[in-house]
Amino acid sequence: MIEVEGLTKKYQETVAVDDLSFRIDPGQVTGFLGPNGSGKSTTMRMIMGLDEPDAGTARINGRPYRSLGLPLREVGALLEAKAIHPGRSAFNHLLFLAASNDIPTSRVDEVLALVGLSGVAKKRAGKFSLGMGQRLGIAAALLGDPGVLLFDEPVNGLDPEGILWVRNLLKGLAAEGRTVLVSSHLMSEMALTADQLVVIGRGRLLSTGSVAAFIAESSGQFVRVRSPRADDLAEKLLAHDSRNVHVTREPDGTLSVSGLAADVIGDIAGSNGIHLHELSIQSASLEEAFMEMTRDSVEFSGELPTAFEERLPVTSSGSRE
Repeated sequence: MIEVEGLTKKYQETVAVDDLSFRIDPGQVTGFLGPNGSGKSTTMRMIMGLDEPDAGTARINGRPYRSLGLPLREVGALLEAKAIHPGRSAFNHLLFLAASNDIPTSRVDEVLALVGLSGVAKKRAGKFSLGMGQRLGIAAALLGDPGVLLFDEPVNGLDPEGILWVRNLLKGLAAEGRTVLVSSHLMSEMALTADQLVVIGRGRLLSTGSVAAFIAESSGQFVRVRSPRADDLAEKLLAHDSRNVHVTREPDGTLSVSGLAADVIGDIAGSNGIHLHELSIQSASLEEAFMEMTRDSVEFSGELPTAFEERLPVTSSGSRE
């Protein structure tokens, strides 16, 4: 278990982490999300005792990291894959770590095989590609067979096969009852991997809970409607509640309706003799929900190019604005 209570960290006038509190329970993969500069890496460094907080505490299994006698046996972390001596071989890098925490040498060969680096175990780590460096970092995190694991961008530099491998690895570790905290900017991957989320922005907690609950809170949910009388239906829906209902005519002729439940749309269509060919609820993606939640917490943003064809709302007359 990881417990963070009132964690605060400032760098001169910049507040990197601001009174942050959350708990990561075992048996599930928890995604740690936030825009660039939100304080994710700083928080993970404070959990691992690498940075000293100005206020608050971070505990692993009830104790600060620095009080752990043999820390690699309790917690493993991948925070910076290239934090290795470039002249050491992968085997010797892990061997040194194993010796420092009284871990059997046989475990070095086990984790090298697990991450697929047995064939390059004797090669200098400084010559490794980004993806190979990630695998070596994961091997180091797993070396002590710990019950708590932290990964910062673990799929960075990996090919699709490697990304799938990491996804299955994280899920497998959680299924074994371990505590798994993983940060990533790949929302599509987090949607497939994470069970729970901790979302922060500008160092502050924005949301915690399940992935499904986070997406459900988004305003991006809408109802997709197909009808041979789409324009007529759009008029009726807007007439029902012109202030709160929004109807968008898609390029393929379907309607995207927000502000009305699917059963209400069906009732309106039925009472007006309008046939429906599709009536389906469309949920926002994790990426869309994340963008909505963090739009006021983005450190840097740019303007999107003007689309060749914009998706325009349908007016009460059925035409585009």
